[in-house]
Amino acid sequence: MQHQMEIENSELFQILSNTNHSFFPEPASSTMQQSFSGSFSCYPFEAFDAPPHEDKALAALRNHKEAEKRRRERINSHLNKLRTLLPCNSKTDKASLLAKVVQRVKELKQQISETTESETFPSETDEISVLSTTGDDGGGDGDGRLTLKASLCCEDRSDLIPDLVEILKSLHLRTLKAEMATLGGRTRNVLVVTTDKEHGVESIKFLHNSLKSLLEQSNSNAISKRRRVLGPNSIA
Repeated sequence: MQHQMEIENSELFQILSNTNHSFFPEPASSTMQQSFSGSFSCYPFEAFDAPPHEDKALAALRNHKEAEKRRRERINSHLNKLRTLLPCNSKTDKASLLAKVVQRVKELKQQISETTESETFPSETDEISVLSTTGDDGGGDGDGRLTLKASLCCEDRSDLIPDLVEILKSLHLRTLKAEMATLGGRTRNVLVVTTDKEHGVESIKFLHNSLKSLLEQSNSNAISKRRRVLGPNSIA
């Protein structure tokens, strides 16, 4: 087969030489003929480059590994902070640490719930409540006395406590317990009082009306003060 190809190449070379003598110079005819005849027996290969989509896949894989590494570092950093906040050491495993976190969150939620139920913090709205109660705060002792729990939430002012004391004296109520909380210019006063023998159930209504009048007076004073600050032509 190779011998046949060399014969065909020689014939082709002879035809080209007869057609154009300048194509192959005469002195180098034998050499060129040999080179030309052998040029068909080898095929050089060019350098092969990876397709662009494979380069993108490799880059995406590297980016994913770096992102995953940073994520693990952040998680470990937060876990180490939790270990410093809870009663545990650096050797506490992740499962035990998370169990401690859950338990602590439950305890904090319970504390918040108990604080809210105590109704000691003032709200944003004015509130009045007077209830008859029995129990550890000194309930009725069977001689006609009642124990009342009164709560007043309103704007804080300097003469509020003296006014409350005056109301209790006028209604012949004896204070058993008093709580007061002030927050953001507002106050809540919780009073546990007991009535005398001559005033029983009607004391609930009297105390409620007195606290309501005190609240209306407090609001009226606040509006008047606001008008003085803004000027006589201003609308409150």
